[in-house]
Amino acid sequence: MANRSAGVLLHPTSLPGRFGIGDLGPSVEQFLDWAVKAGQTVWQVLPLGPTGYGNSPYGTLSAFAGNPLLISPERLLERGFITKSDLADATQFPTDYVDFGGVIAWKERLLRSSFAHFQRGGTPADHEAFARFVRDPDQGWLDEWSLFQSFKVRFGQKRWRDWVGPAAAREPSAIEAAKKEMSEEIAYHSYVQFLFFQQWEDVRRAANSRGIRILGDVPIYVAFDSADVWGNRELFLLDESLDAIAVAGVPPDYFSETGQLWGNPLYRWERMAEDGYAWWIARMRSNLRMADLVRLDHFRGFAGYWQVPAGEPTAVAGSWFKGPGIDLFRSMHAALGELPIVAEDLGLITPDVEELRVAIGAPGMRVLQFGFGDLDNIHLPHHHEPNMVAYTGTHDNATAREWFLALEPDARKLVHDYLGMEQDEEIEWQMIRTAYGSVARIAIVPMQDVLGAGARGRMNTPGRAADNWSWRLTAEQLDGDDAAGLRRLAEITGRADPEA
Repeated sequence: MANRSAGVLLHPTSLPGRFGIGDLGPSVEQFLDWAVKAGQTVWQVLPLGPTGYGNSPYGTLSAFAGNPLLISPERLLERGFITKSDLADATQFPTDYVDFGGVIAWKERLLRSSFAHFQRGGTPADHEAFARFVRDPDQGWLDEWSLFQSFKVRFGQKRWRDWVGPAAAREPSAIEAAKKEMSEEIAYHSYVQFLFFQQWEDVRRAANSRGIRILGDVPIYVAFDSADVWGNRELFLLDESLDAIAVAGVPPDYFSETGQLWGNPLYRWERMAEDGYAWWIARMRSNLRMADLVRLDHFRGFAGYWQVPAGEPTAVAGSWFKGPGIDLFRSMHAALGELPIVAEDLGLITPDVEELRVAIGAPGMRVLQFGFGDLDNIHLPHHHEPNMVAYTGTHDNATAREWFLALEPDARKLVHDYLGMEQDEEIEWQMIRTAYGSVARIAIVPMQDVLGAGARGRMNTPGRAADNWSWRLTAEQLDGDDAAGLRRLAEITGRADPEA
């Protein structure tokens, strides 16, 4: 990460297109071409796994599988895996936001039609490619995922803890019988993953060929209702009844008197250490096949984590416990080599967290929106260091415009004075200019800030259960003048090659 670079934060679901949700089809290349014009060499995405309740990419049903909603119908049509008639009802969706309920049902019908078509008419080369994918040792998670999803279908999408009979307990005889009874359904879910990873490999190749690195995202925790917990319960803090003993969260702070109760099951780090953190190594190997860099969400949890007894209504009654620390990263380094990690070191950061980040050489994050409480704040650019990633905001923040308009007059004046603004209308570009001028080697801006989006552009509001993750841009917005302005800023701040 020696060279200075600039990037855009844009999840694929936010890409334009006519199928209700951004996907891995032609709109990816349209965006990548725009990014090249804009002098961008990093594309940051959110976690790419299959989403569950609430559609959050941070609460996926698997730490390894890909999200079926991202599979491109146009690419399936090009491959002959669907017909035009399968797309006859695709005009029903809005183009400026994701209607998840409608999209999920439509995409499921499309993928099942594709599987039937593949079984009947797939070429020998297609079937051989599918067979190679299924038996690839790097897809060791695939059988478990496909079985898990098949049980999900059988039990009406109930969480695995509520499945009827021995399936939840994974009784060996029941598992073997289910594999025979549900072989067709299991094959379908494996086929869907085959499609996703084929398309994602094309996306990564298209990005890298344009000189763009993909920055992926790995949440520290997984959802309770996931194939990971169902299939590896010995690695998680569960009791004999398979209920969580304690769950994840963060303690009370300035922003919340009761903390945040996330509810994710916690790891048995001592048990993970016994096999050299094999599950984490497999997880990182999988993610590094998908991305050039990986952001580790809630990095502070690897040094020390907040453990809340299950059943508590808030996070107040939690306690700090020591995380795996440097041992985990040494094990991953020994197995995988260099770890191109970005540490999400936001929130309550204690010296042990900073020591761990420095020890593994990972850049931390600095978010301009967090910096204007006082001039000693580490998020203000005059406190930045080269081994950092500077952001105007993240997926959890308001857009720059929404944030600025909500500030108290004194805080707004500080922003004016610090950024050298003359007009409020300049806020997004002044924030971008300031992030680009930071000594941080990487500067990343959410696409919403590039476009000057207001409150309707917000991707996620933490603590709000609904109406998140649905923002999309339009194809016309990629044809505007923003690319030229962004490139010029990248050039004059040493983040783009002026000859490129």
